[in-house]
Amino acid sequence: MKRWIAVLAAGLVGSTLSVPAAVADTCRTHWGSADKTSRSLGNGSVTGLRAGGHACFDRFVVAGGSSALVGYVSVLRADPSDRVVPLAGGARLRIVVFGQLAGNRLPSLPSVAGLRTFRQVAWAGNFEAVNSIGLGVRARLPFRVFTTGGAHPRVVIDVAHHW
Repeated sequence: MKRWIAVLAAGLVGSTLSVPAAVADTCRTHWGSADKTSRSLGNGSVTGLRAGGHACFDRFVVAGGSSALVGYVSVLRADPSDRVVPLAGGARLRIVVFGQLAGNRLPSLPSVAGLRTFRQVAWAGNFEAVNSIGLGVRARLPFRVFTTGGAHPRVVIDVAHHW
């Protein structure tokens, strides 16, 4: 009986150790960490910001954004004042989204507490339909950017949990 339990336990340990490798294989990306742009054909008004976690990445969404420029910066600076905007995390993504603010009001910043990769979100400026947002991340990790078109466009930024 002890021998059977030892064999069973060894089998369970072996299968437990193989799960992360399988997850890592499914989470491989070819996104890279270079600057990216994305554009949709729609024109929208920025209505909200959201953040959430997925198995392989954290996702940041700008509802109503029609196009974006996203890239890592060594220091995030506010637009147009040029003041430094401090962000928690080992790396900083600068997100520039084009679109008027709905009701001329800045949307609330989403909480990123409990997410694996995101550390902080901060406004870095709003001037003439150019909205700058800072996203503090754990490290300089691969990311992708895409937009959805139609009546309710969105800018979506996914940052992988690992290389």
